[in-house]
Amino acid sequence: MLCKTYCSFCWGVDAITVTIEVDVSQGISFFLVGLPDSAVRESQQRIGTALQTIGGRLPGKKIVINMAPADLKKEGSSYDLAIAIGILAASGQYFFPDLKSYIIMGELALDGSIRPVSGALPIALHAKNNGFKSCIFPLESAYEAAEIEGVDVYGVSDLSEVVSVLLEEGSVEPLRPNGNFDNSNSDLLLKVPDFADIKGQESAKRGLEIAAAGGHNIIMIGPPGSGKSYMAKALAGILPALSRNESLETSKIYSITGKGRSFRGLIKERPFRSPHHSSSLYAITGGGPFATPGEISLAHNGVLYLDEIPEFSRSVLEVLRQPLEDREISISRLNYKFTYPCNFMLVASMNPCPCGYYGQPGDRCTCTPYAVNRYLSRISGPLLDRIDMRIEVNPIPGERLLSDEKAEPSASVKERVTAVRELQQERFNGRINTNSQMNSSDIRKFCRLGHSEQKLLSVAINRLKLSARGYNKILKVARTIADFDRSDLITTTHLAEAIQYRGMEKRVYFD
Repeated sequence: MLCKTYCSFCWGVDAITVTIEVDVSQGISFFLVGLPDSAVRESQQRIGTALQTIGGRLPGKKIVINMAPADLKKEGSSYDLAIAIGILAASGQYFFPDLKSYIIMGELALDGSIRPVSGALPIALHAKNNGFKSCIFPLESAYEAAEIEGVDVYGVSDLSEVVSVLLEEGSVEPLRPNGNFDNSNSDLLLKVPDFADIKGQESAKRGLEIAAAGGHNIIMIGPPGSGKSYMAKALAGILPALSRNESLETSKIYSITGKGRSFRGLIKERPFRSPHHSSSLYAITGGGPFATPGEISLAHNGVLYLDEIPEFSRSVLEVLRQPLEDREISISRLNYKFTYPCNFMLVASMNPCPCGYYGQPGDRCTCTPYAVNRYLSRISGPLLDRIDMRIEVNPIPGERLLSDEKAEPSASVKERVTAVRELQQERFNGRINTNSQMNSSDIRKFCRLGHSEQKLLSVAINRLKLSARGYNKILKVARTIADFDRSDLITTTHLAEAIQYRGMEKRVYFD
């Protein structure tokens, strides 16, 4: 008897339907075909033992299982459940009335329990778009998929519950969205410092606020202990919440990597990724045997923070140049090519020299000019040109450290940032999200300058020797600063502040 069940696997950020064709006939053998890897081939032992927990068995007959499409390699153990259900139906041990309506995913344990799988969210979206009525996932994986409307998502704990769902007994109800989100125990969301606890550094906090509002890339340069890392982490607390579309995009990426179930639903807060400087090229960009998304994709719609950026390898830093421009990363290997989104805000920090005290009072710096130049040259000109804002962070005076005065809290700053983001959403009508994403036509339309502003910018271009990209970056930052004042026009005040953030390297280190 021939029976078909359906499951799926992720191909990039999308999913592909896999049809499990099971035929049970006279004979004694077991064949599993369709380019399965070792984990899939080993499913026979897991399935045989798990079926015994519900009174089922592997029939002592000829069993042929085909996984279509047969030209794509099937990897992992998430096909166990669909194969087991196919065997039960094809051997006549159970009759399931509507198997064709279900996508079934899960890894079977020997005791019949079901272990979580990756990619539940994109698989549920795929099921909805391809006419499937329901999805069956392990309970831990099902919460994120339950946020997709238009398809019933069942979260099951063991094989008996799967059988109950397929027999339509009604003992297991589909999960409902908007009630399962709980990220209190997630290790992906940071305990974010509050701006109120940052003493002094008003100019740096102002720069971070502008960067957050416009989605601009930013680098902070200052000696050790000046608060660069602390302020970068506090930045996560002033970013606006994700929209539903952004939440779906980000959650899909986390789901593919298996991290989505940590949130028990869609991700609501913007991700903040802070990889160590020893991270490999593939850890940052993605890749490997399963084409896993890297840190830049995990930071999609959020922040990628590179602490002590000169300590990262040259190859890692240079590979960021294309994603910063295109906001996506293409991973090409011999057998596959995937494109992952990576619309992140780059935040970096660094010391001014190897010892960290170049330019500070007291002659504390012990570095030679050659050592300073060699250290700074680790960040190439093309990469630096893609960073919109540069901020000099100075040590906090002793009297400010001893003061009990509280600064403005993150909640108040977040309100202003959110208001500016909403203004940009209205301006661009959802086509893009922030000023930093404007193209040339957007700049011509929304960043018009008067005569005095044009003269000021012309002087800045000549004195700072700005590139065409640098010119555009200044206009984008100025547009964000003007948005804080609810001004349709970019004035000389807005432009001068934007030039200040762009021209800082000429006053300090980069030449």
